[in-house]
Amino acid sequence: MRYVVPVALLLGLLVLLALGLRQDPSLVPSPLIGKPAPEFTLPMLEDAEQTLTPAALTGRPVLVNFFASWCAGCQVEHPLLMRLAGEGVEIVGLDYKDEPQAARRWLQRHGNPYRIVAQDRDGLAGLDWGVYGVPETYVLDADGTIVYKQVGPLTERAWEQHIRPLLGRTS
Repeated sequence: MRYVVPVALLLGLLVLLALGLRQDPSLVPSPLIGKPAPEFTLPMLEDAEQTLTPAALTGRPVLVNFFASWCAGCQVEHPLLMRLAGEGVEIVGLDYKDEPQAARRWLQRHGNPYRIVAQDRDGLAGLDWGVYGVPETYVLDADGTIVYKQVGPLTERAWEQHIRPLLGRTS
């Protein structure tokens, strides 16, 4: 009888763990879904005198991709971002907690899929967006409202199943 309670607790814990392992870790719910992009003013990567604000993210659907030169997952998703940019998908890059020179070298080496690249050197904008770590990609509708969040590298599956339909793209 004295083993019943510990065994029941262990079985309950195992059930919870098994259920957790069945979840897709890229589908972390965001409290920002359905809300406007957070306010920010970030310097551009190529010209720190110019800035990016949420106003530049309205008028058409756009992907906002937090990336960094030191990020291994960013290298994984980069070929897909390059392909999507080549197909006309608008992608804005936010260089997260990175040195500008390192980001420039990384984009030169791997290609630049971004229409605009801004610097979030201290990570405060990422904090407001709810970034857990890079890469993370947000889908904004034409009004600048966040409609989807992808945690981790963007994949072909996420593009086809979640993001492309939100952008209204058929190709």
